[in-house]
Amino acid sequence: MLRERGMSLHQFKTMNKISLKSRTEVTEDLIHQRIKDDPTILGLGELIVRDIERRQPGAGRIDLLLEEIETNRRYEVEVQLGKTDESHIIRTIEYWDIERKRYPQYDHCAVLIAEDVTSRFLNVVQLLNGNIPIMAIQLDAFQLEDNTIGLSFTKIIDELEFGYIDDDQEPLETVDKQYWEERATPDTVKWTDRILKILKEIDKTLDFKYNKYYIGVARKGRVNNFVRLKPRKKHIGTLIKLEKTDEVDEKIEKAEIDSLDYDRKRGTYRLQLVEEDMTNNIDLLKEILEMSYNSWNF
Repeated sequence: MLRERGMSLHQFKTMNKISLKSRTEVTEDLIHQRIKDDPTILGLGELIVRDIERRQPGAGRIDLLLEEIETNRRYEVEVQLGKTDESHIIRTIEYWDIERKRYPQYDHCAVLIAEDVTSRFLNVVQLLNGNIPIMAIQLDAFQLEDNTIGLSFTKIIDELEFGYIDDDQEPLETVDKQYWEERATPDTVKWTDRILKILKEIDKTLDFKYNKYYIGVARKGRVNNFVRLKPRKKHIGTLIKLEKTDEVDEKIEKAEIDSLDYDRKRGTYRLQLVEEDMTNNIDLLKEILEMSYNSWNF
């Protein structure tokens, strides 16, 4: 099969895993510079470097401060060669806390990068993740045949995503369709009927659940709001739970659907649908809703 594709086994390169901690010629500053040159190698999306070795009031220096290009989200990054230890975890959290207090207009996440995130500290990070947005990334280094060093970054603990109130089955005040017609307009509520038609094409057992603060979705009476709607006077505020990808971003942009910043904490696209979207973009809406439905597995 390899030869049929124009390849042979001798074309594969051999990589030997090494410890950067044991290499005297490798420093954390070199790793900082490599990340600065191409922040996308961390696997966190399109990032820019806001600062390196930023001094913290009354503390040390943050290794890297990264920011997403399209959102107000910043990552406070601490890099450690070798195994994780208490001091690095404490510094990671401390720098995150300082930055979020200094710049509350941004959404902040602490990031710990290390060659060996030991099982002990994996448990610590997982415990903290319920209250502090924190992720752990493992750094692997390989000696290549040409005597260069290859780096690989693997996210081993992602930031915990918090659910909505109703996802935890807390009761919400139930209303009817007329309530929303009075709160918004009969026209915008009528547009939601077209969305319901799409949902029933995906799964005929899906139906709307009218709540005081939004219109949710249920299947056979069981709530699972992979989409929620909030009719306004001139548009429908629409939240769709779906992993952010360049493909979906490009389709939404090409369709000229009014879109707000992606909500990473809840993992949702935030759209503002108007009447034209109910005709011109109906196929795209069905595609996105079906992707969301399939990813959330009722």
